[in-house]
Amino acid sequence: MVLEPWITPSLFYQFLGKSEIEGVAMDSYSFCEVLGGKEANRQLHNHWKTWVTEDIIVELKESGAVNSLRLPIGDYQFIPYGPYLNGCWDGGLDYVDKVLDWAYSNGMSVLLDIHAMKGSQNGFDNSGQTLGFNWTTAIGYEFSPQHTFEHWPLRSAEWMGTFNYTTASYPIINKANIQHSLNVIQLILDRYKHHPAVMGIEPVNEPWEHTPIQELKQFYWEGYLKVKRDAPYWRYVMHDSFRPSTEIWGGYMAGCPDRAIDMHIYQAWRDPDSRLGYYRDACAQKRNIAAMEVEFGPIIVGEWSLATDNCAMWLNGFNDNLPGFPRLPCKYIPCSDPYMGLDAKQPNTPVDSTKPIQGPFGTGMSGPSFGYCPVDRDWSKESSGNPQTGRDWVRAPPNMPHFLDDTDNVMSHLASKKINAFSGIGHGFYFWNFRTDLNNPQWSYMLALERGWIPKGNLGEDKILNACHAEDSGLFRCILKKHIPDQPIIDAIHYINDVTANSSITPSQRAIELMTGKELRVNAGPIVDLFFQNGRGSGVTCDFGGIGVLVEENRLGWVYITIYIILGTLVGSAIGFLVAMRMSKKFNKAVRKSTFFQQKLSPILSNNELLRKSLALPPLRESLEELNHLYDEDEEEAHDADVLAKENAKLNSGTSVKFNKYT
Repeated sequence: MVLEPWITPSLFYQFLGKSEIEGVAMDSYSFCEVLGGKEANRQLHNHWKTWVTEDIIVELKESGAVNSLRLPIGDYQFIPYGPYLNGCWDGGLDYVDKVLDWAYSNGMSVLLDIHAMKGSQNGFDNSGQTLGFNWTTAIGYEFSPQHTFEHWPLRSAEWMGTFNYTTASYPIINKANIQHSLNVIQLILDRYKHHPAVMGIEPVNEPWEHTPIQELKQFYWEGYLKVKRDAPYWRYVMHDSFRPSTEIWGGYMAGCPDRAIDMHIYQAWRDPDSRLGYYRDACAQKRNIAAMEVEFGPIIVGEWSLATDNCAMWLNGFNDNLPGFPRLPCKYIPCSDPYMGLDAKQPNTPVDSTKPIQGPFGTGMSGPSFGYCPVDRDWSKESSGNPQTGRDWVRAPPNMPHFLDDTDNVMSHLASKKINAFSGIGHGFYFWNFRTDLNNPQWSYMLALERGWIPKGNLGEDKILNACHAEDSGLFRCILKKHIPDQPIIDAIHYINDVTANSSITPSQRAIELMTGKELRVNAGPIVDLFFQNGRGSGVTCDFGGIGVLVEENRLGWVYITIYIILGTLVGSAIGFLVAMRMSKKFNKAVRKSTFFQQKLSPILSNNELLRKSLALPPLRESLEELNHLYDEDEEEAHDADVLAKENAKLNSGTSVKFNKYT
């Protein structure tokens, strides 16, 4: 019910190659504005009837772990404004009703999430309207005759008022917009307060970090009073405004029932890291969740994914990207056919495979090229250096051949660790999203299930319950990367010294800032690791400007080394014995005459011709004759020759013989 081009690009391919004069849609607001009410509504109905179906709800339920759905809705569905007055969203609430009924039929609850607000609460397309936007075509047209725009450097949000870029604040609060939002909450209550599938409401999704916190808290409080008056059993879930701080939320609404904080925890916008870095970061989130649970109360992770990069096409906006993103080259796969079907007459679908990436272009680059679309990178198997550091993955191509692809392994471990962190301490979680138009399982719960990254059935199995054992036990060290220039290391030590200047800093530690080469590395390494170990509980990561890498500490290494030495000795001795038995007749003869061989090994070897051949022993019949010869040469055992001869005669005549010790 709120459009995001990265989730359903098939709806937005029709705007590739367009200009500001022709009209380009990038969100729900401009979709209605550019296409007009009739055409936008036609396309939206095709979208609604195919994007979420009853079969999909059943499939999610039968996966065994999904018991709740978070349903994004727009405020414009209840009180239309601007381009929504043209009827483009007509009929949308009928599909909301269907989803609620399907959820109820399958025993699932629904959290109604007001995802889009009048004026935009964060400037993202997920707010309904991309704000802070300028066309810049004329500025650079002499270099490239392409249409361009700028969004990220100018992003703003005007739900709370007009944003002042100089002070990063709201001098005047827009009371009318806030009242509009409270009125929408009331209309939602009037329509759904008696529906048995609704478990609660989220009054606004992701108000950005510049939102005046006291005004936001006041809005939350007034919305809460409305909900408790009309739907007293609903949960009331408040987003943390990207400020998961106990100082802000600790004690807020203390004693009020059925309220929770929603935290969105992603790794997609992190700098490239080793697999261990992502694992530890995932498990470390439980500390933040636990702190908030203690100081505020119930915490829900309302959005998370398995993405470890920023490659998903249009993740940061239609044909756009954050400056500096993606950090590494992205994997390209064939763009999917439109999810609404080829017979839906969706314009410009399938995407034109004869054209390279098309404008209009934003600050960054992201889009289909010759029928291929960017998605998340593959993880590679590590073949050099320490396999824990993951540096091969950073250098590797984004699309790995099958025999080098380690994505399934990394994603399965990462999923287990995230579920361990989010469910072991907090009050639940929602994966974002349930599906994606492109084949990108890092962002699709259903595709992640299909790949086996997220297990079906019970999420309380041992694999998940123990997933963070190593991270929780602190079995990691932060070491310096190889081949790092001196200056970044000196900068890191200077930073550490400044942070710890009022505590245990010593002159010798300051002196490290003046060192170079090997001396610098020998002295800086322990300081970096100590700072990481002391601060990891409060969020310190092993990076320090790119000089550090996380490695698992092998505390039982000496045990394994001892075992390997023993096994190696035994195997080596066995191989040496076999070689000597086959190559040295003298050694072979001495072994066969030994008491140990005669008493212990002969009974074992008597019926196993394969072992006899391996030890270069003659067949059993020949062995008895050979023993006669051997003991004829030994004067002390000569009297046994007659006994052996008689037994040999019995053997040759087919009579069963009980062999003596020499046999």
